[in-house]
Amino acid sequence: MIKKDGLYYPTEEFKKKAWVSSPEIYKEAKKNPIKFWEKLAEELFWFKKWKKAFQHAPPFFEWFSGGQINITSNIFEKNKLGWEKIKEKPAIIWVPEPVEEQERILSYENLFKQVCQLANALKKLGVKRGDRVGIYLPMIPETIISMLACARIGAVHVVVFSAFSPQALRIRLQITEAKILITADGYYRRGKIINLKSNADEGIKETNVEKVIVVKRAGNEVNWDFEKNYWWHEIVENEAEFIEPEIMEAEDLLFILATSGSTGIPKACVHVCGGYTIQAYWTGRLIFDFHPEDILWCTSDFGWITGHTYACYSPLLNGITTLIYEGAPDWPIPERWAQILEKNKVTIFYTAPTAIRMFEKYGAELLEIYKFENLRLLGSVGEPIDESAWLWYFKNVGKERCPIVDTWWQTETGGILITSLPGIGPFKPAFVGLPFPGVRAEILDEKGRICPPEKEGNLVILPPFAPGLFRGIYKDPEKYLKTYWSQYGKKVYFTSDAAYRDKNGLIRIIGRVDDAIKVAGHRITTGELEAAVNSHPEITESAVIGIPDEIKGEVPVVFAVYHGQKSAEEVKKEVVDKINQTIGPIALPKEVYLVEDLPKTRSGKIMRRVLRKLFTREDLGDLSTLANPECVEKIKEKIQKGLRKS
Repeated sequence: MIKKDGLYYPTEEFKKKAWVSSPEIYKEAKKNPIKFWEKLAEELFWFKKWKKAFQHAPPFFEWFSGGQINITSNIFEKNKLGWEKIKEKPAIIWVPEPVEEQERILSYENLFKQVCQLANALKKLGVKRGDRVGIYLPMIPETIISMLACARIGAVHVVVFSAFSPQALRIRLQITEAKILITADGYYRRGKIINLKSNADEGIKETNVEKVIVVKRAGNEVNWDFEKNYWWHEIVENEAEFIEPEIMEAEDLLFILATSGSTGIPKACVHVCGGYTIQAYWTGRLIFDFHPEDILWCTSDFGWITGHTYACYSPLLNGITTLIYEGAPDWPIPERWAQILEKNKVTIFYTAPTAIRMFEKYGAELLEIYKFENLRLLGSVGEPIDESAWLWYFKNVGKERCPIVDTWWQTETGGILITSLPGIGPFKPAFVGLPFPGVRAEILDEKGRICPPEKEGNLVILPPFAPGLFRGIYKDPEKYLKTYWSQYGKKVYFTSDAAYRDKNGLIRIIGRVDDAIKVAGHRITTGELEAAVNSHPEITESAVIGIPDEIKGEVPVVFAVYHGQKSAEEVKKEVVDKINQTIGPIALPKEVYLVEDLPKTRSGKIMRRVLRKLFTREDLGDLSTLANPECVEKIKEKIQKGLRKS
């Protein structure tokens, strides 16, 4: 990487091999975004070409109307690289958590056979085109097989994060009216076996689920209902290894994926066959610069959109190898993730800032023996990455040679919409980059005016939109309209994220609009505050919440993870000074709590609502999805101790 004026650029050597190295692609796409996406779509296999590329009846829209496609045909027999070239290469490398257990490698041919066998079995169990199938599985190859089997026969998959509680599973099955659930007996997490079947049994109560398919993964004892339960290995054993793909209309449902739903009922986002396939293929190819020999490790669980698009569909559409890992990246040793990268010769690593800060916490000296010589590209996803974490990632994992594609997108967008293309750049720490070619993103003030550079506003997407943008909330058009299309009219997609542009046009995401704190009438986002706190060299991560204040309305409270040697009072003063220098006195926190850890879901999302409820003394709700519930009680004690002092 070449550094110039605070920006980073790819080397000439990298640019020579990149799919795209000229900024002309942005001009071409801007001239006619619809034609641009049409041209991209023509490179994939369609049973029948579309009649009209884009139709818009605000807020509703369609892409490739009249076109017929099946995403699995483009992964397997009609793959762009050629079936004969890819059928023997690894499609999936699966790394189990127990170190002593053998890794599994599935070739494209083997994966195709298993997908077809399950697809045939699902049909025999009564699954028809358009039926919803719940998938409640851990990070094992059978999750990908299940998703692809559904897509092959036109069933709609509904993947539910395996760490979600039975109640969270039940809500998603009820919303989507799924008739089949695919789950496992159990799986490994930090050395323990999680009895997933038990959670599934509880979760299907009061739902339409008629049959449950169970993968034998951990070999633990499970309850068995002989009328309703089926072992995966038994139902696929004698099935044919081929099934014709269902010919799907471009606007037919491909999958439904619910947002995390930390408050209220989760939004069940609807994604369709045509547009999603095009966006998944091309964003992977251009943003991660996929080449046939690449091995991608996207650390996201399949229960999230990142796992759907960049651990499953995008790499397989591009004919490369996707690596999936069952366990926690720091188990059983802190550098387990580094071992996996090195051993499997991973070329592209896509992970979250939360994970990067966790790696940083363990110290760079752990990585001295790892050269990561095969790595050529790094990615960041899930939340805004602060400058400190970006630079640590760049230096210690990328060895100052790998471009970092920081990425902005959502469950709703289906694929990445804002980033820097690796063969072009520029890359700037803490900035995601430019809108993907063919995507029109703007930053508007409250009155709908475009914000000048450096002025914060609301990030919106303008028509013609990206083809993979979701088409609605399942059976709830009112919520769809109110949540996304009411702020600036029915032609503007409201992302609920705050952002600003720098003088080069690069976009920085500040955080969720609904994560803003109004201090004495001044709007400050928690992301902005956290970036300031995280710039402290000895703080690995932080979370900021707003609590009620009689005078100012709201005031910030900081929770910072600190494991250094300084006194608590000294560190707190330094944190306050950082905020004062970065944002100003208006943002000074009421309190700074130094903690050992922050409450997080297993996917790494910091649960700020839990921290907020510790102050409001509300019921903490379901903590079963937390990876570290024990830290909540410790933080609670610190807060109560502080309140007693005051």
